[in-house]
Amino acid sequence: MAELLHRLGTFAARRAWTVLIAWIVILAAAVGGFLVGFKGLSSSFDIPGTASGEVVAELERELPDFAGATGTVVVHATDGAITDEQREQLAELIEGAESLPDVSGVNDPFATEAERADQAQQLEDGRAQLEAGQQQLDAGRAQLEAGAAALEEGQAQLDAARAQAEAAGFPTAQLDAQEAQLDAQRTVIDAQRAQLDEGQAELDEQRTRLERGEELLSLADGIRLVSEDGATALVTVSYTETRLELPQESKDATMAHFSSQPIDGLEISFSTDIAQGVPEILGIGEAIGVALAAVVLVVVLGSLLAAALPIVTALLGVAIGAMAVLSFSGVVQMASVTPILGVMLGLAVGIDYSLFIVYRHRKQLLRGMGVVESIGLANGTAGNAVVFAGVTVIVALLALGITGIPFLGLMGVAGAVSVAIAVLIAISATPALLGLAGRRILSRRALAKAEAASDGADALRSVRPMSHARAVLSAVLAVAVLATIAIPALSMRLGLPDGASEPADSTAYRAYALTEEAFGEGQNGPLLVTATMPGDLDDVEVERRQLAVASELATSDDVVAVAPIAVSDDAGAGARLAVFQVVPAEGPNSESTEALVRELRARPAIEGDMALGVAGQAASNIDISEGLADALPTYLAVVVGLSFLIMVMVFRSLLVPLIATGGFVLSLFATFGAVTAVFQWGWLGGLFGVSEPGPILSFLPVILTGILFGLAMDYQLFLTTGMREAYVHGADARLAVARGFRAGRSVVIAAALIMIAVFAGFIASHSIIIKAMGFGLALGVLLDAFVVRMLLVPAIMHLVGRGAWWLPRWLDRIIPNVDVEGASLERRHPAASTGSTDAVAADATAER
Repeated sequence: MAELLHRLGTFAARRAWTVLIAWIVILAAAVGGFLVGFKGLSSSFDIPGTASGEVVAELERELPDFAGATGTVVVHATDGAITDEQREQLAELIEGAESLPDVSGVNDPFATEAERADQAQQLEDGRAQLEAGQQQLDAGRAQLEAGAAALEEGQAQLDAARAQAEAAGFPTAQLDAQEAQLDAQRTVIDAQRAQLDEGQAELDEQRTRLERGEELLSLADGIRLVSEDGATALVTVSYTETRLELPQESKDATMAHFSSQPIDGLEISFSTDIAQGVPEILGIGEAIGVALAAVVLVVVLGSLLAAALPIVTALLGVAIGAMAVLSFSGVVQMASVTPILGVMLGLAVGIDYSLFIVYRHRKQLLRGMGVVESIGLANGTAGNAVVFAGVTVIVALLALGITGIPFLGLMGVAGAVSVAIAVLIAISATPALLGLAGRRILSRRALAKAEAASDGADALRSVRPMSHARAVLSAVLAVAVLATIAIPALSMRLGLPDGASEPADSTAYRAYALTEEAFGEGQNGPLLVTATMPGDLDDVEVERRQLAVASELATSDDVVAVAPIAVSDDAGAGARLAVFQVVPAEGPNSESTEALVRELRARPAIEGDMALGVAGQAASNIDISEGLADALPTYLAVVVGLSFLIMVMVFRSLLVPLIATGGFVLSLFATFGAVTAVFQWGWLGGLFGVSEPGPILSFLPVILTGILFGLAMDYQLFLTTGMREAYVHGADARLAVARGFRAGRSVVIAAALIMIAVFAGFIASHSIIIKAMGFGLALGVLLDAFVVRMLLVPAIMHLVGRGAWWLPRWLDRIIPNVDVEGASLERRHPAASTGSTDAVAADATAER
């Protein structure tokens, strides 16, 4: 590999324009692909096969009108209640919104509340009519019973007269006629009594249905669309497409429509379902991050021209990677953060990888090597390390596919593509630009300093191993610091962002706050509960079962209101699906709502045959978070296992990979702890733009694990290869640690500072998702590079001594020698005849 890269670097230096034109052609092809293939991004996340996903799929089959996405337009009067004139203007907006793309319906909250009031009035009128009918029925029954009593009295008199006539021997024909009349009257009374009983049964049925209606209305009393003071109203927009498939253009059209005709005195805000759009890929924060990286490059490389090269190559790689990824957005459904992750990584590793080659080339020029020779050698040595470092990051990113979560696997592929392009540009375009720059990348000050520097032997003699006491203190201090920062991670909760986590000046946050203030926090995340019913029920039995389910749901302490929404059509012998809206006591990301979802799902079937299903934002959050949490251990094991094997080949050691991995685990959990403290606990939230603390972004731990592990192994590689190089050339194990650390520390510090600057630039993003990712990555690099790689790893390797490089002989024979530091290439190269040990010394001289 080193020899191949040496040839590539030499070719690129000599045929610079050929290489650069080839990359420009590739960029043009990527732009063309973007113009043809870009079809938009999605701001939603989903995992197939979840419990909530199954409920949505069932709704699509049985009640498709309720399976689509919904969003809320919050209307608030800035001065008092909403007036009649404002209602009329709002009604016109609502009517016009029904023709918007993918909109299936828009409710008028005032019309809905009027219907609710009419329903309540109808129930009240029905109750009055029922009581009046009961009174009439009771009066008729009283008259009937009086007639029956008179009939019985007449019968008694007739019986007495018949007894006297028979005793006296008088004829009874007239009495028989009277008997017949009494029987006829008795038949009429019995018929009237049957009619009264039938009327009573009808009244009883009406009373039962009326009581069910009253009870259902009472259970739904907490669900309102207009606040009690009349100042706030909720307009619900229903879409034909599901939340995951709803195009961003349809959401934008909804916001544009309701904002197109401002109504005096009314403030209009949009919930996150509508307002959470695709964040900007590059903004002011990212530009500031790149500017800070440029400052670091100028300090390290000593000239503006040398500093410009890594930035130019990184921007070229980001442009190609982003355009290439976005070109496939019409083929696969792509989440909005997918290309942003690629931009983050492309900028950070693109600058770093090019820096490693430029830094090596610059030092070789200062030692008097020719330009083309130096470029080839730098590409064969530092470029070789760049390739292996890039492979480690790519492995970590591609391994996201094993989680079985489509959007996460796609993010990994996008990131891996960006890193791969950064590697290819670093080992080809960077040598080409260096060839064009020639010796102009060296400043006069650097040349003067090189001439005045002492020889390499002096540098070698000036390097001394650290003391045992210092090593122990460093290791203990590093572990204590990381363990302390990691403590908040023990209480980390996962979820997806809602309106409360949006910036305080955003429309989504305003909508969330207004809804919470006017209707209660639970109205921001209602649940959708389904219940299966037998398919052959009549309307009366359906109503009874709806009440039974609603009453059962209302028994939960964390349920504020329950309302039946719809029942699917009669399916004969099949099953019918009933849908209920359940408003929890707290918001979708609260612990109580999460517990409520779990409780409802765990309940047995109501009345033995009505099984419950739960969907909605809170349910989806739980499903996605659980899926990601379940995937994290497997993902971590695969990534660490593969990277461990790579490091065993690179370092030809078992203990060094173990030290590197253990240090990474400490820095990772410390990163989790800091993220939890800021975004969940709210510590320093104002400094980082966190309006309301909440759960940690559900897929953030997996993303941080993959990216930070790859980057941590990069720094481990660049530091430890120098240590190994010194050790294999005869230096004592502890002295080799000191020499390798001295030779590589400045470039690793610079690379880490660049990554921190680039990642920190994304903290300024308006999107809480990008903000959390930028913060986690920047802090993770800071802790791992400066606490683990610069402090903990050298200390432990010093304490272990020669044992750090132990490898069983049988394993040494079977694993390939990758020679990542390019030592064999240096030995073959004429300009490197002084040996690698002298090169390490010269590096130390340059640093000093």
